[in-house]
Amino acid sequence: MSGDNTIYVVVAGDTLSEIATQFHTTVEQLQAWNNIPDPNHIEVGQRLLVAKSPSGFIPFPGADWFKSRPNNPIIGMMAVRLIEEGCSAFGPDGGQTQWNDEHRNSYSLWQQKLGFRGPDADGWPGQESWDKLQVPFPHFD
Repeated sequence: MSGDNTIYVVVAGDTLSEIATQFHTTVEQLQAWNNIPDPNHIEVGQRLLVAKSPSGFIPFPGADWFKSRPNNPIIGMMAVRLIEEGCSAFGPDGGQTQWNDEHRNSYSLWQQKLGFRGPDADGWPGQESWDKLQVPFPHFD
């Protein structure tokens, strides 16, 4: 992730709680942004998104991130945006946070709506189509 986002590299002795305090956010928000299931387990050298872009939209996390089949609230937020754009191939349980074929098929519909064809509409997000989707950050109150 890049742009106006702030990335922090974990050093020995860091805790997620201390990092959250340092960057005026919450442990829960750091967990969501960085797909951290256990707040007590972070690794030295791990790169963490600690402050989001002022645009309020999630920056493109990279094609490889999607191909790793992430389970992350960002996927759920993407699903909401796809549904809002009329690009849903989701079943009755649609919008789960685990990347699956329904997400890929829905994203392909989005790419087609943007005018992409053939291999450019394969359902794997790219920078241009992601930026146009404007996926908001998940909020935790």
